[in-house]
Amino acid sequence: MTDTLTQLFIGGAWVDAADGATLPVDDPATGEIIAHVADAGPKDARLAEDAAVQAQGEWARTAPRARSEILRRAYEIILDRTEELARLMTSEMGKPLAEARGEVAYAAEFFRWFSEEAVRIDGGGGILPDGRNRMLLSRRPVGPCLLITPWNFPLAMGTRKIGPAIAAGCTMILKPAPQTPLSSLALAAILQEAGLPDGVLNVVTTSRAGEVCEPLLRGGRIRKLSFTGSTQVGRLLLAQSADAVVRTSMELGGNAPFIVFDDADLDTAVDGAMLAKMRNMGEACTAANRFFVHRSVAEEFGRRLAERMGALVVGPGTRDGVDVGPLIDATGRAKVEDLVADAVERGARVLVGGRTPEGPGCFYPPTVLSAVDPESRLMDTEIFGPVAAILTFDDEDEVVRRANDTPWGLVGYVFTETLNRALRVSERLEVGMVGLNTGLVSNPAAPFGGVKQSGLGREGGRVGIDEFLEYQYLAIPVR
Repeated sequence: MTDTLTQLFIGGAWVDAADGATLPVDDPATGEIIAHVADAGPKDARLAEDAAVQAQGEWARTAPRARSEILRRAYEIILDRTEELARLMTSEMGKPLAEARGEVAYAAEFFRWFSEEAVRIDGGGGILPDGRNRMLLSRRPVGPCLLITPWNFPLAMGTRKIGPAIAAGCTMILKPAPQTPLSSLALAAILQEAGLPDGVLNVVTTSRAGEVCEPLLRGGRIRKLSFTGSTQVGRLLLAQSADAVVRTSMELGGNAPFIVFDDADLDTAVDGAMLAKMRNMGEACTAANRFFVHRSVAEEFGRRLAERMGALVVGPGTRDGVDVGPLIDATGRAKVEDLVADAVERGARVLVGGRTPEGPGCFYPPTVLSAVDPESRLMDTEIFGPVAAILTFDDEDEVVRRANDTPWGLVGYVFTETLNRALRVSERLEVGMVGLNTGLVSNPAAPFGGVKQSGLGREGGRVGIDEFLEYQYLAIPVR
């Protein structure tokens, strides 16, 4: 894997788009085009679907241990190529190399985890209550899958979906985000090297997502959709999946509350805030969006957070000492600018940041706002940028009500030194995950996902493989 891969990967072969179309991949730190990759159309999607369907039967019959060993080999190859993959990711997505290296390790861990789960797929059995039949339960792969991944974690979101699909015995079509296709193509090459049979994984890079994905979802041969992205797009894909009753799992948007009570350890809370807000420049669905801080400690918390945020170094991710890279593109930066401007117009005070730097690239400085009006647009919009918006509260019931006052429910963060309050508030939050005195919840061994309009199903953990398996019940007369 010495050269950047730019073709589609279909049926084990690297091919150009049928109509010869390509799409540019930009470096968000400079705006320069770093590659042109194949831009798939409907014909390419059909070829990928044919390959996945044709490979499904034999792949499903492959021994679980064989599937496990392919994932284990891929895990080891990824770790061996950490620097190469990290630099590729930084070039197309912008995150600092230190964070990119961390993502490579995180991505590899999904393959190791699911290599172990592949050999633990079980069923069940026993005599039914009426005594007439024995019950034999088996689990089998759901079938060919369409996996759609976002740009913010281009390697890890691929392995988080591909890992359980391989472990379960499913074939796949992977459609990565058009901003970050290079990491997904590199991953396909690694899996091919690790021994994945032709047709099990197919990668179609495209700027024509609607033309490529909708026919697959409506056609009846794709049996599973796994999507990570915005709630708006998720709703559209759910509608397209309805005709053929495609099984779906959705990891959608977030609007995470970060709650700091008056008895919180402020050093721990600020450390947690830096993790929950600044991971990936704030471009994460788990990013803390709304900081609810008890009135008695709000000023001190804001001062400490602004001091930490203001000390971060902004620049190209490849440069030594850089903490914060560019946002993904000009559209993403403009959204952050507009949200901050709206909050300031409504009376928010800028403690640090808040001004777009001059020069090339899609950079935006780490920003802390205090005295934020609850009616500000960034209170009900996923910021996806390095902006911490602080509001105050006075009592527990109030902050729980305000934290839950959103259609989203992915993750929440709670900081308190009181055990009963910690458990009580965590249980009252309408979210799928809670960080209790920590700003980091993601782990391959834990189930990841949300409630309400933040999604359906879970990825990772013991339950992650369940999304790719069906039960079959066999009734056997007792004789």
